[in-house]
Amino acid sequence: MIFHIVPLADWSAAPGSPYAPGSLAAEGFVHCSADRPTVLAIADSHYREVPGVLLAVELDEAALAAEVRRTGPGDPYPHVHGPLNRDAVIRVWEVVRTPGGPADLAPWQPE
Repeated sequence: MIFHIVPLADWSAAPGSPYAPGSLAAEGFVHCSADRPTVLAIADSHYREVPGVLLAVELDEAALAAEVRRTGPGDPYPHVHGPLNRDAVIRVWEVVRTPGGPADLAPWQPE
């Protein structure tokens, strides 16, 4: 499994289509994290000030239609070289951010 952090508004924009963030067009891949501790560290270091609801989409790496590349064994930052097909989603988490505290993940409860 791997994780990708995405604002709720972006994830919800086209629910019937694979998700393709701006990084896919700009850099040629989707940034991901290899595990829960890494995704939480990324949330703390890069997303603390991002407004709105953030999600951490947990993906079945084997079910992704696009190629997943790593720079080596144990690479904590895999790259997906194509859009994220939604049928590869195992679970969706809300990234819970508290002022001055570390981020955490909670099961996302869509409204």
